[in-house]
Amino acid sequence: MFTGIIEAVGRVASIDERGGDVRLCIATQELDRSDVSAGDSISTSGVCLTAVQWNELGFVADVSRETINRTTLGGLAPGALVNLEKAMLPTSRFGGHMVTGHVDGMGHIVNINNSGRATTYQLQAPTDLSRYIAVKGSITVDGVSLTVNDVDDRLFRLDIVPHTADVTTFSHFRVGDRVNLEVDLVARYLESLLQAGSNTVAMDRK
Repeated sequence: MFTGIIEAVGRVASIDERGGDVRLCIATQELDRSDVSAGDSISTSGVCLTAVQWNELGFVADVSRETINRTTLGGLAPGALVNLEKAMLPTSRFGGHMVTGHVDGMGHIVNINNSGRATTYQLQAPTDLSRYIAVKGSITVDGVSLTVNDVDDRLFRLDIVPHTADVTTFSHFRVGDRVNLEVDLVARYLESLLQAGSNTVAMDRK
């Protein structure tokens, strides 16, 4: 489990094809490694990866074909920047919202504008995810916990303050870039419960 509060920006050091899957080496010079070891989970631009080993550069992780196809990790190249967050501890501050690291789909940036000292990003979500995105609700974009400030069908707006831009990859985003989206976990569970309730009522009426 993660919170969506980015701890460091890493860089893709190498990408190795291995039998249809990929092994990534992520350089993590800015990440505190004092409490991590092989087997730990690291959110990498919103994708929960298992660090199979640590070396002088950072960590190595295997990426399955499913993850390659469903996230932006499949389009990474050596040198690409990624947002990093270690799995939270029971004693951690819960600064963002509940983030699983299980990406629901990919969106893309359609507009970027300045708004005072903040930067406004307008993104488009896939059709099947748009119903989970609500004004003033939470969403995770490339691992960053953010508040949705406006919704118009599949489009939604984020306002990124300078600090967030400085400590994440947001300052490097351009119009057209694809991003990993994880919708609010509570919204997904609520939908599942409502569907289960509707199915129960329907069965009782038979």
